[in-house]
Amino acid sequence: MTADAGDDTRTRILRAALDLFAEHGYQRTSLRQIAERLRLTKAAILYHFPAKEHLLSALVEPLLADLESLLDTAQAQPVEQARWTVLEGWVDVMLAHRRPLGMLFHDIALVGRGDTYHRLMEIAMRANDLIAGPDAGRRERVLATQAVAACSDPIVFFVDVSDEVLRADMLDGVRRLLTPATADAAGRSGASTADRRRPGRPRALGREQVETARRIIKSTTVVVERPAPTPTRGRTGG
Repeated sequence: MTADAGDDTRTRILRAALDLFAEHGYQRTSLRQIAERLRLTKAAILYHFPAKEHLLSALVEPLLADLESLLDTAQAQPVEQARWTVLEGWVDVMLAHRRPLGMLFHDIALVGRGDTYHRLMEIAMRANDLIAGPDAGRRERVLATQAVAACSDPIVFFVDVSDEVLRADMLDGVRRLLTPATADAAGRSGASTADRRRPGRPRALGREQVETARRIIKSTTVVVERPAPTPTRGRTGG
């Protein structure tokens, strides 16, 4: 967060608020605590931010604005290019705003306040649409939703991992997620798609397999002998 000479007090307030929200949580941080940390009066805080919710909106605004700008850029691109513009850009934006994102995660109820929740939902839906592509079916839309989560959630769970390492791991994970399972399995086994068995009738047995099968059948065949017929006695006169 950079500060202008004419906006130094406002920037200091935002920095202090973010620090205290991270330490104690949004709900347990008061405007008075923020003022005391900065050696200001509560009135000075209220001059810039009439309510604590305004602090929240100001802290989250750069994150939302960057995501909206990313989606606007991707919207004008071809489908495949747009998909990866969103995914790679989403990771970069999230990494650039790790602290506000962590604050939202730990105080998840905050997203239900004001316009923040509605903007987040709209952003997420636009991202899902761009990743899934036009005329996407249920499976494609589910995968798109999972991909957005894969580009977000690790950031708040792996806070000690560097941006560079985490970025590489996240993008590798989302590429695996969006790669068709059959192609991925073939890649791991070293076999091409043409080499894999296809559904339908099995291939014909070779000569050795036929002979082996005959020996197995012969060795396991049980011969059942029929009992000899019982002779019938003829009638005698008497």
